[in-house]
Amino acid sequence: MNLDFSFLTLKVINNIILTGLIFSFKITLIAMVLGIILGTFIAMMRLSKFKILSSFALAYVTIIRSIPLVMVILWVFLLIPLFIGRSLGTEYSAIITFTLFEAAFYAEIMRAGIQSVKRDQANAGYALGMNYFQCMSYIVLPQAFRNMLPVLLTQTIVLFQDTSLVYAIGAFDLLKGFSIISKNFNRPVEAYILATIVYFIICFSLSYLVKRIQNRVRICKYS
Repeated sequence: MNLDFSFLTLKVINNIILTGLIFSFKITLIAMVLGIILGTFIAMMRLSKFKILSSFALAYVTIIRSIPLVMVILWVFLLIPLFIGRSLGTEYSAIITFTLFEAAFYAEIMRAGIQSVKRDQANAGYALGMNYFQCMSYIVLPQAFRNMLPVLLTQTIVLFQDTSLVYAIGAFDLLKGFSIISKNFNRPVEAYILATIVYFIICFSLSYLVKRIQNRVRICKYS
């Protein structure tokens, strides 16, 4: 088998590969921020003493995590326009999908982080006159976020990988870019070899960065 990568010119890289990569990064960053915010609220609902809130949060997490992501992408892209009377477009559909989907995973991570903070610290906040939200905002959540930061970032790497599924709705992401190269130059093997290499380099680099961050934020525990 003779491999030919002569099609990989600066024009192809700039107009196709970088365009798709920017879209994938954009979706990843927006969905990460919104997903962590929504996931934190869901985690707090799961830990709430109010049964209706904890039950809703548990049902949301269970249902979302039990549905294939590609199905959620298609539902948001096809069903929401039926209710609002106009198309969301691939970008907004992707942002909504990944925010809602990843929030279920971020919620479980944040719940574990919140529970890792000793109850005595929350009680100390209450003793100082703080209410529940002040205690969570100033004492519990900052520590929970720090404890779970490496896991949150690892989940974000998974999110970046999952953005390739927006190919199902025709979004111009990184994988779509390589698909276009495959069709335009009739080099599918070479195109998808390059796609694999690019995804590997990005994800490996991000994993290494997470490891470095984990070493920096690690809190020494004394017995």
